[in-house]
Amino acid sequence: MWTEETLDRLLTEPSPALIADVRKLDGGLMILGAGGKMGPTLAVLAKKAFAAAGKKDPVIAVSRFSDPAARGLLEREGVETISADLMEPGALEALPDAANIIFMAGRKFGTAGEECLTWGMNAVLPSLVIRRFPAARFTVFSSGNLYPMTPPHQGGANEDTPPGPVGEYAMSCLARERIFEYASRTTGAKVLLYRLNYAVDLRYGVLYDIARKVLAGEEVDLATPCFNCIWQGDANEYAIRSLLLADSPAVRLNVTGPETVSVRYAAARFGELLGREVRFTGQPGETALLSSSARCMAAFGYPRVPLDTLIDWQAQWLLDGGRTLNKPTHFEERKGNF
Repeated sequence: MWTEETLDRLLTEPSPALIADVRKLDGGLMILGAGGKMGPTLAVLAKKAFAAAGKKDPVIAVSRFSDPAARGLLEREGVETISADLMEPGALEALPDAANIIFMAGRKFGTAGEECLTWGMNAVLPSLVIRRFPAARFTVFSSGNLYPMTPPHQGGANEDTPPGPVGEYAMSCLARERIFEYASRTTGAKVLLYRLNYAVDLRYGVLYDIARKVLAGEEVDLATPCFNCIWQGDANEYAIRSLLLADSPAVRLNVTGPETVSVRYAAARFGELLGREVRFTGQPGETALLSSSARCMAAFGYPRVPLDTLIDWQAQWLLDGGRTLNKPTHFEERKGNF
């Protein structure tokens, strides 16, 4: 039976490859924006990897920590925590120096109607961070949303595909990248732009979104016919390991699973596992937001948790009454309104 403790343990177990790579890092690690969906388990994973590698350098998680449970998890696992609103004057200056930074701070949900706040977090803050930490090595979380939608038969956008952001959220993600790219070119900062879609944690994610609808007897819309996803534990591991790939000029990396997953297939499997009849609506669209993860797979290998296992786990999580973070991915959104 699934429990929160079982899930968090699986998400934070470092692989031998991760342990070997953190040994190559000079100095400690600071995670900016560590209180969100992925940050707490990423920080704990990094701390466990540092310990297994014999590294005494600190792992520091910085966030406003609006969720006390997230901060509690971090501190129980030995991660140093700093509560700060990074947009407040003086907040960045009060932080300790860091050799390696994973930049996760950003805003997506609630963009519509509050666009200026999204641009502030996603475009203004990066310029402040790069000035405060000019000598750091960065993995910068970004999004596959900045690509144009592509036909499934093309295999998804790759890192050389010209951006085609739809909506202000995606535009602000591109702005964040451009600011870090500018700093990388002009100051020599080592940067990796980490274009992720979509991480799966069982408490949220595109698989959760589809499975919840099937369980509730709601219609599953086929307008977005397919998607990519990856186990959050793998995505977190790749984020830490990608620090070694950061360079100047900045490097781009798509991070997702290797499959182009059919919405119809995933919903049908959930119907079987959850014992529900699946109802569909809409006609399958000709394009979707898809990324090619070929470079990621070449760099880090295939995910440890394959797609069908994720589907099985997601169904059982719901049957066991597992909680939700109430953070839908909106993977089916086609007009950029978040």
